[in-house]
Amino acid sequence: MSNDNRVSEVRTLQTEPEREQRILTCKITQLIWLMLGILEALIALRIGLKLIGANSGSPIVALIYGFTDLFLFPFAGMTATPAAGGMVLELSSFFAMVIYALIGWAVERVVWLLFYRPRGPVVSVTETRTDEHRSGTQ
Repeated sequence: MSNDNRVSEVRTLQTEPEREQRILTCKITQLIWLMLGILEALIALRIGLKLIGANSGSPIVALIYGFTDLFLFPFAGMTATPAAGGMVLELSSFFAMVIYALIGWAVERVVWLLFYRPRGPVVSVTETRTDEHRSGTQ
């Protein structure tokens, strides 16, 4: 009669080449889209505030107008600005939103093309160790 006791240990280590580079690229593109989204939302808010004739003396309205003026000055005077009774339709702001969306998309694509590394094969290293103890009586 024999008694077999085996102890096996299997360790597998998987590495993914350039994983950190892909994560960084994704984070940068997410940051680009976040900044673009904030800018687009503020310009849209400005359009809405101008349409309802918001009081430019209000601190929040003044803040929004002041911040968006930085981004809209290249588009000033581009088109006629219809106004009636304190309400203003800034058509140039619509064009600015389209232009900034295209610029944001182009910058995101350039970052993606320059820094993204496609996923390669996952490298696995497997180590197996077996300890055998045989004891028995004959």
